[in-house]
Amino acid sequence: MATTPTSPEASAAWGALIRDVQDFPQKGILFKDITTLIKDGPAFRQVIEGLVSHYRGMQIDCVVGVESRGFIFACPLAYELGAGFVPVRKPGKLPADVIRTEYSLEYGSNVLEVHRDAIKPGQRVLIVDDVLATGGSAAATVTLVEQLGGTVMGIAVVVELSFLHGRDRLGGYELHSLLSY
Repeated sequence: MATTPTSPEASAAWGALIRDVQDFPQKGILFKDITTLIKDGPAFRQVIEGLVSHYRGMQIDCVVGVESRGFIFACPLAYELGAGFVPVRKPGKLPADVIRTEYSLEYGSNVLEVHRDAIKPGQRVLIVDDVLATGGSAAATVTLVEQLGGTVMGIAVVVELSFLHGRDRLGGYELHSLLSY
């Protein structure tokens, strides 16, 4: 299931604030840089409000942010929803006992970890990241949440790179993207 921004005007304005960086992090990749969007206070507020309005009333228990840019959006979203925040991190960044999973990227592979006690069985979880590309990190995060017994209520991203077909890897989970390329 796909959802769209609150208005075409908002989508165009936010899209104009996202910088394309050629050949990052490696040759052949066109990177969508959201730092130029989040440095604009009114636009950043509108993006958070767009996410909040979609999930308000869904009784989310915790918002999982995917390292690292996912934290930028997950923390204010969790705050506004009255939910807890859970970081999913790259290896070696979390101090307590973790579970981990490996996943494929557009340009390689990586590992994500979460604290073993971060999510309780039955908790209603929202997964948040900045960009959905191939869907590897989102699918890996779903795996981690479900291994801990959480129920994935949805996946929220600011930007979806639809030409990479990342949503195909998400097995029918609700995906809310504010912008699509």
